[in-house]
Amino acid sequence: MVNIKSQNSRRDFIRLSSLGIAGAMVLPGIKTFAARNNPIGKKMGIALVGLGWYSTDILAPALQETEIAYLAGIVTGTPSKEKIWAAKYNIPEKNIYNYENFDEIAANPDIDIVYVVLPNSMHKEFTIRAANAGKHVICEKPMAVNAQECREMIDACEKNNVGLSIGYRMQYEPFTQEIMRLGQEKEFGEVLHISCGGAFRNNNLSHWKWDKVMGGGSMMDMGVYPLQAARYSTGMEPVSVTAQTFNTREATKGLADEATTFQLQFPNGAVANLSTGFHANYNFLKVRAERGWFELEPFSGFRNIKGRTSSGELSFPDVNQQATQMDEDAISFAKGERPRVPGEEGLKDMIVVDAVYESIKTGKTIMI
Repeated sequence: MVNIKSQNSRRDFIRLSSLGIAGAMVLPGIKTFAARNNPIGKKMGIALVGLGWYSTDILAPALQETEIAYLAGIVTGTPSKEKIWAAKYNIPEKNIYNYENFDEIAANPDIDIVYVVLPNSMHKEFTIRAANAGKHVICEKPMAVNAQECREMIDACEKNNVGLSIGYRMQYEPFTQEIMRLGQEKEFGEVLHISCGGAFRNNNLSHWKWDKVMGGGSMMDMGVYPLQAARYSTGMEPVSVTAQTFNTREATKGLADEATTFQLQFPNGAVANLSTGFHANYNFLKVRAERGWFELEPFSGFRNIKGRTSSGELSFPDVNQQATQMDEDAISFAKGERPRVPGEEGLKDMIVVDAVYESIKTGKTIMI
């Protein structure tokens, strides 16, 4: 029987050693992969743009655990939040902006990276404005409301010679990285079938995630997680998509999609049966290959990812995904290197999402 834990730990140690940051993914108690070493010799200041739930409850606390990145500034459209955040995180007044004076951030040397954490319909505007201000950008997922907006964002960052990363935190998480390796290196042979779903019960019908104009909908929210999982489990891009959407509650009719299922086919013939929604709670990834299987459940939770394969259990440290993500992105930006999840990765997802909505609209299978 293959000892996946020891084999993969050695592989990760070698990979991280080459970056000068070995130890974090194989030694328990390490806060982030960069905690034992700062390979760039400096800190990188992040400004959070949008202070909703994800910034407030997830990103800001994660920035108290990072070693390379730190919370340097905020951008908010709610004046009452300014003093609260300034006091809690010791943010100087000169590093606090609103949506109107945001472009003045160009002259602030404290801020190296802008993290766009706004409704999806605002991602393009603030990514481009940040790039024009000469700041590196992390943009939350999904990257934008369609593929064309993604292309414009990528072009703006390239034009201004700044980095662009998309907030797919799971790709910085060790269980997920092992799933990627198992599938892409064909540890169990060709991947044949993927079943994956990510959904939660969203009863707040007044939230922007139910608003189509703001880029809401279950496909745009949780749906990109199973889409990503199908793509990173195979290392391939789908060639076709067929999709359906459903309303399970009368009150959701006329709002953005509540429950969506979609099927992908890949160049090797593999099929992915994927689902998402605001109607129920579930979170799983199951991959069947020629000579075995591998799975995670949950596969996209914030903590406590669990996994096993037909060869045995997977065992890795439970990392703070967002802290690891922001530290690694900060290092990539500082070195002028391509981040783990560049803008092109967000674009690839949105090409498929566009096809999902086209399939729902036409009732046809869409070739990609």
